Amino acid sequence: MKTIKLFDLFINLTLVGWFLIKRSWTDFEIMLDAYFIIGSWQVVSMLLHSYLGWFTKKWGARFVYHWITFILLITLPIGSFWILAVTGAPMAIFYSILCIVETCKIKKRPLSLLK
Repeated sequence: MKTIKLFDLFINLTLVGWFLIKRSWTDFEIMLDAYFIIGSWQVVSMLLHSYLGWFTKKWGARFVYHWITFILLITLPIGSFWILAVTGAPMAIFYSILCIVETCKIKKRPLSLLK
């Protein structure tokens, strides 16, 4: 679990950092690439966390985030594209912070997570 979380955090922060360095907010094409690439990675990460049951306690931050994202992705064809276009960057930053907090918890108390 610890290795996968560290890898997930590294990839997530690398992608966010790369697109910040590329100044994705000034070029619309790069911004769309950033939304698609970072969003795709985070969806894969979310699916892995859900499947393995990591940090998904009922009404926890990740649980609520997963449901919000799931609803937005399901309603994408009927118009939530614009909601995702506006909230995509803050959601990506929030997800990155969520991964950092979870990784810190694993480093502090790795045995308590095995319950």
